[in-house]
Amino acid sequence: MCAEEPEDTEKLGFGEEGIEEPAEFPLGQMERVCENTTSADFRQIKLSNFIPVIRSGDWSDIGGRQYMEDVHVCIPDLAKNFGFPSLKNEAVSFYGVFDGHGGKDAAHFVRDNLPRVIVEDSDFPLQLEKVVRRSFMQIDCQFAETCSHHRALSSGTTALTAMIFGRSLLVANAGDCRAVLSRCGTAIEMSMDHRPCSLTEKLRIESLGGYVDDGYLNGLLGVTRALGDWHLEGMKEVGEPGGPLSAEPELKMITLTKDDEFLIIGSDGIWDVFSNQNSVDFARRRLQEHNDVKLCCKEIVEEAIRRGATDNLTVVLVSFHLEAPPQIKVDRPGRVAPSISADGLNSLRILLGRQ
Repeated sequence: MCAEEPEDTEKLGFGEEGIEEPAEFPLGQMERVCENTTSADFRQIKLSNFIPVIRSGDWSDIGGRQYMEDVHVCIPDLAKNFGFPSLKNEAVSFYGVFDGHGGKDAAHFVRDNLPRVIVEDSDFPLQLEKVVRRSFMQIDCQFAETCSHHRALSSGTTALTAMIFGRSLLVANAGDCRAVLSRCGTAIEMSMDHRPCSLTEKLRIESLGGYVDDGYLNGLLGVTRALGDWHLEGMKEVGEPGGPLSAEPELKMITLTKDDEFLIIGSDGIWDVFSNQNSVDFARRRLQEHNDVKLCCKEIVEEAIRRGATDNLTVVLVSFHLEAPPQIKVDRPGRVAPSISADGLNSLRILLGRQ
């Protein structure tokens, strides 16, 4: 636990104030504990007593680019948003950042259709990991079909989504957007950047007939996973195993505890100038000052511009508490007195005795 009781932030994102309160979800299929604790009993008490109060903020800026290709979405109740009956006391919230390249159409298509495909899946929400993975692939194929009729739409996008249901947080990533969790002020990376410099991605690419040239996938793309880009020759193939450019997301699920303060989701332009820990430190300081999550997102983007970011910039911040993060007391070790071993002391006595 934190040195003091965790507290977290303020006003809702996506344009207006509000509080999203997902009720407790049954443990089991829907939750997976990914942290070690000293006591299983303590862990169960800690989990069962914590229900996150979800509030979100967002901010975007064109940055130094001529066109804005980033888009994002914040949906407090996924089922209700698409006209489906809400799960009784079990709202599933959805957040996503989509960073387009080669045009904005793929990013807009994924933002507008991926949440709907997820909620329409027959396994939603009880097998959410399977649903999300399947939905990413399905949307990718749907966009390919759309581009076959309207070639002018041909483009690509990275995609990172976060879904919260009860105490479970599921992050899905394809590309180089990134999600970072603040846990008692410590940055926990919730996604891996899919870039050609990654050894695991390079091996996957080469096994599928692709190659990395000067840091680019097949000499063309700076990411190794993305939706769209069907117009690029040699990148994708229909069916298994597919081409070197994959739309399959990597998933990470954790069970939220009281120590988990907020999640930052950002397009790659943010991470060009912020490290994971730096982003958490910056956000905590701002939230402690004004406790406003939307304003905090704006300040992160403005700070990125001040630091020289030239890409499109998008940030979504999801808080799990009503209160601002607490000040954390850092126990600094006191001054250690000089010491000498017994052998050293004996040698010193012998030496002094000879003088």
